[in-house]
Amino acid sequence: MNPFSSSQWGLKKYRGAVGSVFYIFFLICIFYSFTSCDQKAPLPPADPDNGGLALPEGFEAVVVVDSLAGRARQMAVSEAGNIYIKLRFEREGGGNVVLSDTTGDGKADVIQEFGQYKYEGSYGTAMRIYNGYLYFSTELAVYRSRLIPGQALPDTLIETIVIDDHAHGRHEHIAKPLSFDNKGFMYVPYGAPSNACQEPKRTPGQAGQDPCPQLEQHAGVWVYAADKPNQTQKDGRQWASGIRSVVAMDWNPVDENLYIIIHGRDDLLRLFPSIYDPWQSAVLPAEELIKVTEGSHFGWPYCYYDQVQDKKVLAPEYGGDGNTVGRCSDYDLPLMGFPGHWAPNDLVFYHGDQYPERYKNGAFAAFHGSTNRAPYPQAGYFVCFIPFENGVPTGKWEVFADGFAGTDPIVNVSDATYRPMGIAEGPDGSLYLSETEKGKVWRVMYKGDKGNFGSSQLTSMEEHKQLSHIRTPDITADNLQKGNEEGGEYTYYRYCSACHQMNGRGASGRFPPLQGTDWVTGNKDKLIEILLHGMEGPIIVNGEPYNNLMPQHSFLSDKQAAEVLTFIRSNFGNEAEPVSEQEVQVVRQKLAE
Repeated sequence: MNPFSSSQWGLKKYRGAVGSVFYIFFLICIFYSFTSCDQKAPLPPADPDNGGLALPEGFEAVVVVDSLAGRARQMAVSEAGNIYIKLRFEREGGGNVVLSDTTGDGKADVIQEFGQYKYEGSYGTAMRIYNGYLYFSTELAVYRSRLIPGQALPDTLIETIVIDDHAHGRHEHIAKPLSFDNKGFMYVPYGAPSNACQEPKRTPGQAGQDPCPQLEQHAGVWVYAADKPNQTQKDGRQWASGIRSVVAMDWNPVDENLYIIIHGRDDLLRLFPSIYDPWQSAVLPAEELIKVTEGSHFGWPYCYYDQVQDKKVLAPEYGGDGNTVGRCSDYDLPLMGFPGHWAPNDLVFYHGDQYPERYKNGAFAAFHGSTNRAPYPQAGYFVCFIPFENGVPTGKWEVFADGFAGTDPIVNVSDATYRPMGIAEGPDGSLYLSETEKGKVWRVMYKGDKGNFGSSQLTSMEEHKQLSHIRTPDITADNLQKGNEEGGEYTYYRYCSACHQMNGRGASGRFPPLQGTDWVTGNKDKLIEILLHGMEGPIIVNGEPYNNLMPQHSFLSDKQAAEVLTFIRSNFGNEAEPVSEQEVQVVRQKLAE
């Protein structure tokens, strides 16, 4: 055969031309130091006002989506840039949503809901990507779906990985955040079903159970195989104990350890007014940043951390007086204590390269904001940064993103326009922040000079520490109820406003409102019974579901009970007839029979 036949010669010329093109392209890559061949997509333009956020100098933000019908909790971002969000409220289309930006302008132009669950309950606080799967949770189960390359929606097949099979069902600290190590294990906390192991719950002056039986199956972290379906608690093993309530949790691959910011206990004043004053109850105890290793125990319910005194003290339910350490010296200490009731709801270690070097391997934490600081302003409602090195914070926490609430002081939780919730790192090193009240999502980018970033770029954020929702309140000047020390209004603000808020509007999803509802303005005997006996379980108020605990207030005198019920029935837009001492006395006697 002639090797130079016309057909083969034409093929050789074609191959030679293609090879030349690739060769020239290769030379161009070398000439431009590969910048033209391995160029990441440019960062999108920021919104002129950074979407309302205050950020350190050089950082900018764009609003990815202004609101979501199901609102938003935790997030995860795939390598393709799709944003997966656990919705706060389940929708007909499912309990999750995926946002996609197909135009590159930073705005989500495709929004798709997905995820139907076998087990009831939408209150979940997990959305994580691990080994090609999307993991998410409700209050009673952990699920996963396989991510499909080139497609935003995950596989419709949903596997149930862990089932909360406790007989008690739901309780107040039932979130299921998730973390994964590098060995195929998944970490799941089980919150404590009480404030401090009291039975019945939250009864003023009552001692806690000792030893606390709840520690056997609650108030700790369990570890599971990440890929095994239908596990229950007995299939896992307890990793750590003495941890009251967890929503913010992340595994740090740098030192291969689990980190948590604990939700501290509540109700120091209401339960122990002879030991604590309103100021102490507003700022204590700490939300504890802890490093969780196998076998560690952080002391709940016997102890809590006082960040003002910088020590772990004995809880009053177990004989403490706010100062005594006692048996608490036997338990693990936190790395850092944040002020009480800030509600830490996400924790993410940053490993990207977009931000200045000082942020590398540090941690970002979202503080959802307090509900129970009355008579002082509510606090939290911002995202902070904690510098880390070798598993230890190297400095004080910093304000990273603020402006969510849109007002200061924040008197009632409903005054806050937005409340930060979720944090996720994108493939290019951008941070995504979500909030729960409207379902808004921001993308925070760095566009400044990384080499010259230092303390001067943080000056404006340091000034935010002087705002009332971040600084420690002045015991006198910041007391919103000073001078009002008697009557039904005083009793309400002392014992009720921590949950139902000073304006009576409650906290969406947690504490029901008191205005415009038959629960308040209807049958007086029913209302008196709820106040004296308490209430627990799911209810519907003004069309919104609630599932929490209303503590009993039998410690109030007949006069105090009548005054506070008369106050709520004639305020917050209510116009119902008063409650008398005699009516309270009759109901109290019936409850005692």
